[in-house]
Amino acid sequence: KMSTKPDMIQKCLWLEILMGIFVAGTLSLDCNLLNVHLRRVTWQNLRHLSSMSNSFPVECLRENIAFELPQEFLQYTQTMKRDIKKAFYEMSLQAFNIFSQHTFKYWKERHLKQIQIGLDQQAEYLNQCLEEDENENEDMKEMKENEMKPSEARVPQLSSLELRRYFHRIDNFLKEKKYSNCAWEIVRVEIRRCLYYFYKFTALFRRK
Repeated sequence: KMSTKPDMIQKCLWLEILMGIFVAGTLSLDCNLLNVHLRRVTWQNLRHLSSMSNSFPVECLRENIAFELPQEFLQYTQTMKRDIKKAFYEMSLQAFNIFSQHTFKYWKERHLKQIQIGLDQQAEYLNQCLEEDENENEDMKEMKENEMKPSEARVPQLSSLELRRYFHRIDNFLKEKKYSNCAWEIVRVEIRRCLYYFYKFTALFRRK
């Protein structure tokens, strides 16, 4: 009977080790499946934004404006792959801020919480994978820069600054309209449009 205690301790230690291996393995696979996760979460966010309102109010049409989503995000090319994670992360943060910093009177709290949680999940997941990429590529960065072809150097970069300016225009619009019902409906439709373009980008995250 005395010998059973060490056996139990040993079994517990092995269980902890196995759980550690399992968790580590799961985390290492996470970013390899980034496109799967983001495609699912972004689609859910699109659905949440659609469910927040039954239809766009006709009386709001006269207040509708063009927020000018940067042209780079209206494209869908493989050359964007190296920048799209950062842009996706920036978009998730900015959209989360839009839906988190103001008082809402027009939408159900449940719908609002769903979109906040979804955007937060996007941002957290992308941040994790960006950090992983940075750690993996630190030693290779200088080599890749030296080997970069002239044609590759001229590929347009997706600008986080332009994306921030885009969301700044949205935020200013809300302030100018004093966060009216129409203003929020216009912003809801615009951010849904933005998310739709990013939803198409999820295919670029696939790793070979």
